[in-house]
Amino acid sequence: MSNFQLGVIGALFLSVASSVSIVICNKALMSNLGFPFATTLTSWHLMVTFCTLHAAQRLNLFVTKSIDFKTVMLFGILNGVSIGFLNLSLGFNSIGFYQMTKLAIIPFTVLLETIFLKKQFSSKIKFSLFLLLVGVGIASITDLQLNFMGTVLSLLAIITTCVGQILTNTIQKKLNVSSTQLLYQSAPFQAAILFVSGPVVDQMLTKQNVFAYKYSPVVLAFIILSCLIAVSVNFSTFLVIGKTSPVTYQVLGHLKTCLVLGFGYTLLHDPFTGRNILGILVAVFGMGLYSYFCTEDNKKKQLASDLPLASQVKDKDTAPLLAGKNVGNQNEENHEAKKLSKDSVI
Repeated sequence: MSNFQLGVIGALFLSVASSVSIVICNKALMSNLGFPFATTLTSWHLMVTFCTLHAAQRLNLFVTKSIDFKTVMLFGILNGVSIGFLNLSLGFNSIGFYQMTKLAIIPFTVLLETIFLKKQFSSKIKFSLFLLLVGVGIASITDLQLNFMGTVLSLLAIITTCVGQILTNTIQKKLNVSSTQLLYQSAPFQAAILFVSGPVVDQMLTKQNVFAYKYSPVVLAFIILSCLIAVSVNFSTFLVIGKTSPVTYQVLGHLKTCLVLGFGYTLLHDPFTGRNILGILVAVFGMGLYSYFCTEDNKKKQLASDLPLASQVKDKDTAPLLAGKNVGNQNEENHEAKKLSKDSVI
């Protein structure tokens, strides 16, 4: 249990550190150096991620596991499409409405998991998520300009992102594959769909051709740095979702938003107002409550699953010798209960 908790903390720290780093790198690349091709850049990120994992696999740093080809192909394409829709949503909407789109991912994920996976969220956790969303909304939303095409793209981005992240968690649990194994097999499909569609999407959004862009040595250096950081970002994303849940990953994403706002003010001297400070404080308070309530819920689930185990052990000790066959059945049930207990904690 302690090893699992250390693994979760390490995954969360890696995700936050790498995501904040790549945001700062990409902001310098796009805002200061004038490289606006976000979707194409993402396809390069995934290509470098796959090549890095392939090299690691050849060095026996991890073992591959066979996954149904159709499943991993559809999963990879879905994740690639969701990235495209998010970029299109940003291009066709105001920044404020795009932030609303990202905020809507959490309640929609909760809704989908409740309906289709029968997952229960306590009222305390829902309240903490509400506080978090209000805080991030106050800190990051400045304007709301609606248009039909932008709204449709935002809805598609929300649906594909939620389903993709739920599948990231479900596939790892159901098929018993690690985050590295799933990312290694799905990254080529994500990269392929974005490599084909990326230049077209970027052409629509920027009115520029990525292949006609003049690449200076400084731009190339930042692109390489961005791709290297992206390996850690992609790996930690699958790792966090696999070890926790899609909702927890989205909560972590909003923590990154608050950190990016803070780093933007500190390092890049972006404008910072009292509204930003208030929103960040409310969001951080909501995150703290979410973490606390999740920990309490997990302890209750662990305790509830341990009680039957304790009673079964007691029954085993007091069972007559003639009931040996039943004892064997109880041992099998204990094994299954321990597996369920572990799953409930995750």
